[in-house]
Amino acid sequence: MTSTVLLVDDDRDIREALGQTLELADLIPALAGSFVAAKDLLTPTFDGVVVSDIRMPGRDGFHLLDYVREVDAELPVILLTGEADIPMAVRAMSAGAYDFLEKPCAPQDFVTVIKRALKARALVLENRRLKAALTSGDAASRMLFGSSALAEGLRDQARAAAKAGTEVLITGEPGCGTSKVAEVIHLLSRRAAHPFVKRAASSLTGAGLAEAFEAASGGTLYLDEITGLDAAVQLQLLDQLDAGQGPCVLGASTRDMQAAMDTGSFHAELYYRLDMMAVRIPSLRQRPEDIPVLFRHYVAQASEQANLTPPPVTPELTARLMAQDWPGNARALMNVAMRFAMGLSDMDAGEGLGLAAQMAQIERSLIVSALQRQQGRATDVARELQLPRKTFYDKLAKHGLRAEDFRRPSA
Repeated sequence: MTSTVLLVDDDRDIREALGQTLELADLIPALAGSFVAAKDLLTPTFDGVVVSDIRMPGRDGFHLLDYVREVDAELPVILLTGEADIPMAVRAMSAGAYDFLEKPCAPQDFVTVIKRALKARALVLENRRLKAALTSGDAASRMLFGSSALAEGLRDQARAAAKAGTEVLITGEPGCGTSKVAEVIHLLSRRAAHPFVKRAASSLTGAGLAEAFEAASGGTLYLDEITGLDAAVQLQLLDQLDAGQGPCVLGASTRDMQAAMDTGSFHAELYYRLDMMAVRIPSLRQRPEDIPVLFRHYVAQASEQANLTPPPVTPELTARLMAQDWPGNARALMNVAMRFAMGLSDMDAGEGLGLAAQMAQIERSLIVSALQRQQGRATDVARELQLPRKTFYDKLAKHGLRAEDFRRPSA
């Protein structure tokens, strides 16, 4: 978080006293005695906040506020006045001031407001950085976030798979984002101008596979949870691949493929055909350093969709996020981020709770959300959460939930 504070006041004694207050709070003041002096410091790259007296000779604090909003409408401006003037305070806030303080202001209150503004500024800058990342670089850089070595390795795997242009097998834990990785491979490939077609393997019949190949002609066919493909359709897929025509096939699985081959439910020849170019997605548990940037991205995304101001992500919250195992990986992190953005965060409710209690809250929230989406259909909820039926019912009992309470009454 930046610690630069542009402090503008024509009274030298007050300016220097407030500057000392900021220094004692480990903040770095930049002092200016007028609108003109402040203007010289307000470049488009200024990354701090502005604190300005309202009543100054020549151009006053309101003129400075207007100028700041032209430079950067999201740059916080805190206005000061020596008079308790309610209409002036209303005017300041209506004009877009971040806050309004009366002089003399208690040092603790003064610093608290500024630090809050700095946190808001840091969040704005972080969101801008994330948006810039979404529009720069190749598809792997824009869509697969993270600065860890494992994240960079995943981007490299996706690029290599796209360059090879062969069938690909994408594997990882539940919720790891196989679909997004498949889309990245498609966008990086020479087939990017052609269709990217997704199909759930478990729902495909022979006719359905033929239709999917036709729909993805010249492009990419992504088969989700490919171990669910019917045995006869597996053989049909092998024939299609051997023919060497049609789309490039990307198969994905979050299940144990070796076990599927051992039981005979998945054809070994098809596995080795797909596995000639393999992409393994690391879990969040393996790369906790990527969790903060992913969480902020999901919060910013959810806030933008709901037309809300993204709430600040505190260091304490970040530490709790990184300490968790995230068995649901990116999907679970996204769900928590969406609730946080909406002000419904179980992470906030977990203040002061131990890790186990916080995880229990998150687990309960995810189950409730799934029950609501599936209208209390236990089988569908267990399938969505990728839980064995017994485990699912054990969790319902643990959290005091009943599937029937989420069923809609029949008309």
